[in-house]
Amino acid sequence: MSPAAGRLLVAGVGNIFLGDDAFGPEVIRALERRPLPREVRVRDYGIRGMDLAYALLEGHCTAVLVDAAPRGHRPGTLTLVEAEPPDGTAVPEAHGMDPEKVLALATHLGDEPLPRVLVLACEPGVLPRGDEDILPGLSAPVREAVDRAVEALHTLIPVLLADPAAPTPALGRPMESGPPHAAALPGLAADGAEDR
Repeated sequence: MSPAAGRLLVAGVGNIFLGDDAFGPEVIRALERRPLPREVRVRDYGIRGMDLAYALLEGHCTAVLVDAAPRGHRPGTLTLVEAEPPDGTAVPEAHGMDPEKVLALATHLGDEPLPRVLVLACEPGVLPRGDEDILPGLSAPVREAVDRAVEALHTLIPVLLADPAAPTPALGRPMESGPPHAAALPGLAADGAEDR
């Protein structure tokens, strides 16, 4: 195991030229003003899937990917999702940043098991359509979610440093369907969905 063993990885994922897809890199930039503990490796991987795949093989116990991901909620909604281990159906891809394919690539490249992978996802409001090449800047709801994501990470990371296998908030049910789970992070609903 490498010197990174036992540490957490917080990885920003997304393309800064594709509207709300820049959420992950923007959260990483905001963490420069409110750093996480020293034992946490914080990096913006942008669209460098190969680099992230190799980082997942560096002996971290847990990785938290910060990304924009459509999940059917209102724009700016935060969701904490535990990624399923690759089951062999996703084709590894060296170029691109589909998290499922990056996990498949990391599994293909390494002999060691992958760390636990959590995804702090933000519901995008604005993504380019097929005829748009560049769409700079975050939409207002997603920009507002950046600070909430930083706050959520500052709540989640100490728990994971103390116990990398600590339970996450219950997943699979939006706030509107019922009350928050007792283990929910402040500002996150039962499935991790932000009630805003």
